[in-house]
Amino acid sequence: MKKYAAVVFDLDGTILNTLKDLQAAVNHTMSAMHCPPRTAEEVRAFAGNGIGKLVERSLPPERRDEETCAKALSVFCEYYAAHAADRTVPYPGVREMLNRMRAGGLRLAVVSNKAEFAVRALCDGFFPSLFGAVVGAREGVPKKPDPAGVLSALTALSVAPSEALYVGDSDVDADTARNAGMDCVLVAWGFRDRPLLEQMRPRLLAETAAAVADFALGGLEEK
Repeated sequence: MKKYAAVVFDLDGTILNTLKDLQAAVNHTMSAMHCPPRTAEEVRAFAGNGIGKLVERSLPPERRDEETCAKALSVFCEYYAAHAADRTVPYPGVREMLNRMRAGGLRLAVVSNKAEFAVRALCDGFFPSLFGAVVGAREGVPKKPDPAGVLSALTALSVAPSEALYVGDSDVDADTARNAGMDCVLVAWGFRDRPLLEQMRPRLLAETAAAVADFALGGLEEK
């Protein structure tokens, strides 16, 4: 049996349901830019590649010039910094999952394409002291699926990629794990639909947080 030493988590759609607050921030921004609002399903589809891409995709195609995108991003960040946790909640069983993993000796990290100020605030607010490394989007660190952020988190945990498990909810996460040389679990409750997740061929497509903990703590049978 292969045993893991660490687990790296995506944030949005994996351990936190941030969709309502993301939609509120998007639609505050669209109102300020005199653009039509976006539905929850649109925001869900647009998320995953960072706040900059979320804002750009939310703008109408004819308004996606560099100047407009920069202004809209500024509006979004100012609003989201104050409202990132208004209606955000952990997914069912996530706190118990994380506590089980920590009790089982696993080191934990979060790596997200969300701006680092928001990632740190949300992790501190919802999961204080649970993560040994937290990495968000910042200057000088390429966004996922580039493995740089994940590898920096693993370095902070003193764990090799071959000894770590990556847990996410999207094709971006599956590609990130592959690029980092890590096993991957995808969760079925996040921002992407099952057919896409199945195409990614994760080691496990988890229906519950408890199933993720079981897999991470029990390892997997090598073939």
